[in-house]
Amino acid sequence: MLKLGNISLEVPFYQAPLSGYTDRAMRVLARAYGAPLTYTGVMLDMIALNKKASRKLLFRPGVDEKPVGAQILGANPETMAEAAKSFVNVGFDLIDLNFACPAPKVLRRHRGGYLQKEPETVIKIIQQVRDSVMCPLTIKLRAGFDSSQESRDKFWQICRKAVAEGIDAIVIHGRSVKNMYRDKGDWEIIKAVKRQFPQATIVGSGDVMDAETVVMRLKTSGLDGVIIARGAIGNPWIFKEARALWEGKPRPEGPALTEQGEVFLRHYELIAEIRPMLKSVRYFRKFAVGYCRRHPQRRQVQAELIAARNRDELYAAVRKWYGVG
Repeated sequence: MLKLGNISLEVPFYQAPLSGYTDRAMRVLARAYGAPLTYTGVMLDMIALNKKASRKLLFRPGVDEKPVGAQILGANPETMAEAAKSFVNVGFDLIDLNFACPAPKVLRRHRGGYLQKEPETVIKIIQQVRDSVMCPLTIKLRAGFDSSQESRDKFWQICRKAVAEGIDAIVIHGRSVKNMYRDKGDWEIIKAVKRQFPQATIVGSGDVMDAETVVMRLKTSGLDGVIIARGAIGNPWIFKEARALWEGKPRPEGPALTEQGEVFLRHYELIAEIRPMLKSVRYFRKFAVGYCRRHPQRRQVQAELIAARNRDELYAAVRKWYGVG
């Protein structure tokens, strides 16, 4: 079990916030296959303060997703607090503050991972958001802004003060902001945080691409939980498989081609509910790449699915390769 404030999860892993991916469609399928909690992709604080934008289905959780959290990106404590309140008011159950995003356009605006250079701002944001909402509050960090000792010292300063503020969980990705996704993540630094703050809830992130890795990290790290990010793209079955292994059961057999095709189309249709057809087909291509990984002829399948220009062509390719649709 994993406790995040007043929310208890029956298994110690969940779907990570993933920019550009974890929309309603991906969240619904993750829940259906065993994720006890899902999050939005990162959302700018200003979106929540824009009444027209926040009314869109794209930014509102469904009753079939709960519990579901919202991850917020911003740099102004007052605006972040107002955004958190707004997201809770539209139905989100948890708030995650993103101080980890390494995207250059985010860093240029002094948001996300850039704020690991400014521990005082991070703590002010935590304090003001905590004062504005009653729901569980978590933060996402990386292991420093870069590899310098100064960056590592500031990372520890943030962890220490966040724990003192009573943060409900610290989620840590074991790469620096500057390292983006190069090399392997350093899980030793994440373990060290848990050893330093045994009373705090510490969740690990990075390179969790299959169910075996989920369980291995949980059993060998001493952490309270693990989040699954890129490993869940086009692969909702990872949650079902991780649950079985965590409970000491045999790993379930992989989904048959017909099930893969059915879930593929279900994912697309959920996207098409809130996006125009041409945009939905283009947007879905990045998920199609993930789904194809389980097909024995993945390269041929991937080429045809990505080449689909509209719904009819997409369905035709799925019928050809998966026998459904």
